[in-house]
Amino acid sequence: MASVTKTLPRASHVGSFLRPKYLLAAREKHANGAITDAELRQVEDKAIKEVVEDQISWGLGNEIGGVTDGEFRRAYFHLDWMSKLAGTKITSNTLSSSDKDAKYVPPTLTVVGKIAHDKPNQLPDFEYLNSVVKAKAGVARVAIPSPTMAHFRAGRGGISEEAYPNLDDFFEDLAAAYREEVRQLYDAGCRFIQIDDTNLCYLCSEDMRAAAVARGEDLETLPNRYAKLINDSFANKPADLVVGLHACRGNFKGQWFSSGGYEPIAKTLFQDIKVVDVYLLEWESDRAGDFAPLRWLPKDESKRVILGLISSKIATLEDKEAIKAKIQLAASHAPLGLKQLGLSPQCGFASTHHGNPVQYEDQQKKMALVLEIVEEVWGKEA
Repeated sequence: MASVTKTLPRASHVGSFLRPKYLLAAREKHANGAITDAELRQVEDKAIKEVVEDQISWGLGNEIGGVTDGEFRRAYFHLDWMSKLAGTKITSNTLSSSDKDAKYVPPTLTVVGKIAHDKPNQLPDFEYLNSVVKAKAGVARVAIPSPTMAHFRAGRGGISEEAYPNLDDFFEDLAAAYREEVRQLYDAGCRFIQIDDTNLCYLCSEDMRAAAVARGEDLETLPNRYAKLINDSFANKPADLVVGLHACRGNFKGQWFSSGGYEPIAKTLFQDIKVVDVYLLEWESDRAGDFAPLRWLPKDESKRVILGLISSKIATLEDKEAIKAKIQLAASHAPLGLKQLGLSPQCGFASTHHGNPVQYEDQQKKMALVLEIVEEVWGKEA
């Protein structure tokens, strides 16, 4: 394939938006058996058309991968997709969150058999989204969970030893399943695939690192193993496919699950993970540390970091000048300065169907602020 110069986004978002009340009501009816799969999908289609129109009206239509389906067909950002792979099962979670009084955290995934991509996963959802987005002259993006989500939460203990006595075989099968998903999406016209990864950030947390060591992980080799897994999952990716990676410290009803700056994974993130073009990274609070890790970016414009400086967890609107000052500080650490940076909220507004403790008007105002700042810092042609 001929060399392709890819356009990378400057203003962005992580992908999920608050579900409208009528969609949540329909999902509850579906869970109770009151409506069929087809009837639920009709309601989801309507809601997705509306959220696409919202994103276009906010000014995201011109950004590569600027428009998503809001993740309106999912209950959780990761489990709906991963549970469709052969060999997986949903189980309880052992994570503790920032809300010490929380009585519930999302479930997790275990591997009970051989991993395989044995049926279409995101493809039908993308085909519908793309039909709506193309009609509005936008560019669609698909977000799927990072392959690391099948390993880190439980490690070896969450992967069947009968199916995988050798973990290398597990990682090979997992990467093969992702390659098949990428192939199907690309062949259907998708040109921006984002993977959502909390585990890389968990490797920045002292508590999470200690827990990983306790369950037998080697922290000297695990980041490289994850880099290889992600690279293998997108092996031989087409030149005109943009791959994004979103990393954060958890997002469940406004709660977070870890803290710690990017320094322990910075080299792995920016240099060893070769296939990623765009990083959408949480950086809206002290939990994410300083901007010094940006020095590991390559000294060219092949990669871009979208700074997640706007919080999706709280309704309070950020001070524009304070955000612009943070952008300039970040630029002082990036090898090519502002050229390698962009702006977005730090995470989705609804990584699960529950949503964060914000209102529709809040997410609208925050996206307007993102676009306003991008125009002022990078110019109209950003």
